[in-house]
Amino acid sequence: MAYLQHFYNPSDDDFPLLLARNQQNTGTVAEQVQTILKTVKEQGDAALIRYASQFEGASLSSLQVSQEEMEQARSLVPSDLKGALQQAYAHIKAFHTAQLPQAEHLEIADGIQLSRNIVPYQRVGLYIPGGTAPLFSTVLMLAVPAAVAGCPQIVLCTPPDKEGKVHPAILYAASLCNVGTIYKVGGAQAIGAMAYGTKSIGRVDKIFGPGNRYVTEAKVQVSSSCCAIDMPAGPSEVMVVVSDEADPAFVASDLLSQAEHGKDSQAMLVIKGNRRSAEIQLAKVEVELARQLEMLCRQDYLLSSLSSSRAFIIDEQKACQRLVNAYGPEHLIINLGSDEADAEFAQGIVNAGSIFLGPYSCETAGDYASGTNHTLPTNGWARSYSGVSTDSFLKKITVQKVTRKGLAYLGPTLLTMAEHEQLRAHRNAVSLRLGGDR
Repeated sequence: MAYLQHFYNPSDDDFPLLLARNQQNTGTVAEQVQTILKTVKEQGDAALIRYASQFEGASLSSLQVSQEEMEQARSLVPSDLKGALQQAYAHIKAFHTAQLPQAEHLEIADGIQLSRNIVPYQRVGLYIPGGTAPLFSTVLMLAVPAAVAGCPQIVLCTPPDKEGKVHPAILYAASLCNVGTIYKVGGAQAIGAMAYGTKSIGRVDKIFGPGNRYVTEAKVQVSSSCCAIDMPAGPSEVMVVVSDEADPAFVASDLLSQAEHGKDSQAMLVIKGNRRSAEIQLAKVEVELARQLEMLCRQDYLLSSLSSSRAFIIDEQKACQRLVNAYGPEHLIINLGSDEADAEFAQGIVNAGSIFLGPYSCETAGDYASGTNHTLPTNGWARSYSGVSTDSFLKKITVQKVTRKGLAYLGPTLLTMAEHEQLRAHRNAVSLRLGGDR
């Protein structure tokens, strides 16, 4: 059976239809999220405890993870996973430390000094999905840059299991990053709690973290009223661009590793080459998809994802690049047979969350431990958003100092512009200082 619908040299006019994401019932989701947010805003902790029972089946007496639970988690995490998390932590910290910006200082003219102060957000909220798989790797991806940036208060929310517990690996990863304030709250209600504040959970300045469509919708809604967010990060996606000589097993594994994230994930394949050889390559990939699927769990997620995934055969490189830029993938894997070919193709890409070059740069490396961040823009938002970085946790405040000499130099320009904008008070603020009419 063929798992991927395939298309040959689609026109640019066909891109909107062929590159549509796997999302449904957005209107219903928006209404449900609006109700949840309103309830959390009005009822606070009581609503959070009730939603934990409704959505996770957990009966909670307290929302915050206790110190005892944090200590127990350390003994429950296998030693090999501890070692893996420690190595991932080191790589992520090194890369994000290198991202720390330098403040600018400039004397634009005699008596006019300009600079920027770089300051961290004072209180940030991190959302860590639980659901079908505990994403302890996301703890590192968010908490490490927050700590590197110097955020003094870091709050983490994640859904509990039916026993009212948080996965020990999530707690261990948080302890590596010195995050001690953790709440057993998931879904849209967690976003509402961090945005509005409750008795237990103080409101934050900015919310970070991926999630399902409910979490994403909640982030979008609170961002329009009271709280900044990192980006609208929803269902995950990958686009794999290969030559007709790429290893089909590698290609299939990249598509499947993305497809298993969730039923609404998407895995797109682009084969660059002539139609005959590309169709042979596509057939080999389909065989590998079938073979590898037999060995994998999460079949309902994989098959649902693949049902809305597609393959494109495109002759010419610029047309391939236009397709990629039109899609704006969260993850972009480029494997065209040589370092030079991969780098040349990447130079033409302006819309992507993160790029992986060559046959061995699998998405898994970036998802876990290479050091780049895996919290990335989805659903085409790569056209206007970057992935999470150290910079995401920092604000820049401009500073200027103008002496009397500096104001005298700039004065004619200021007076002229204020006069022509008909803003008399602006003009007076300058003329008074320069000895004009009072």
